[in-house]
Amino acid sequence: MTDAPHLPKTLAGEEPDWAEAMEQGVLDAAVRLAPELGWNARLVRAACATEGLSPGDQELLLPNGARDLAALLSRRQDARALGTLGTLDAAALKIRERISRAVAARLDAGAQDLAATRRCAGFLALPGNADLGLKLAWESADRLWLWAGDTATDWNHYSKRAILSGILVPAMILRWFDGPEVAEAFVSSRIDNVMAFEKWKAGKDFDAPGRRVLDVLSRLRYGDAA
Repeated sequence: MTDAPHLPKTLAGEEPDWAEAMEQGVLDAAVRLAPELGWNARLVRAACATEGLSPGDQELLLPNGARDLAALLSRRQDARALGTLGTLDAAALKIRERISRAVAARLDAGAQDLAATRRCAGFLALPGNADLGLKLAWESADRLWLWAGDTATDWNHYSKRAILSGILVPAMILRWFDGPEVAEAFVSSRIDNVMAFEKWKAGKDFDAPGRRVLDVLSRLRYGDAA
């Protein structure tokens, strides 16, 4: 059984617009049908037909077909994970536990639609869809870091998301196809690596090389001060 349709939040008292509500209705249908049909154009047609959409409406709603549907599923699961994490006080947890809880919540969110999620994962693993898979993993990592209280705006903003994306992608595949125990062991070992990296980089001045380059360029242009 799937969850009730997830309708995006709008302004207080307003109903979601037609496109947002229909996207979620089509996604609900796709989650039900994917175990039998796979994640492909056939699934998109069947899910849209279930909601009474014409081919023209389908083109307007999901111009990129199964790719759009995969993005909707990933973002629904992100929202589901954040709903779970919202019951926790991130500030009361050490950073290692925040990351661990965040990853676990995201894996659990995907497991609720396990059969469909497996089909979607196989679709995103195709060479032509790898770019979308990486983009969605980055989005998930960004949302989880924001929940964890990350406020970095320098290069750490990107390095943290790159590292967490590198944990999420294989952890998801392990969870979907090998089970929770294998995924949890992998995540635990990788988080240990992340913590070791964070400890190593603490106190390092990574902007120093850039300042040295600017200093050299300044000397070349203006000469050494007398």
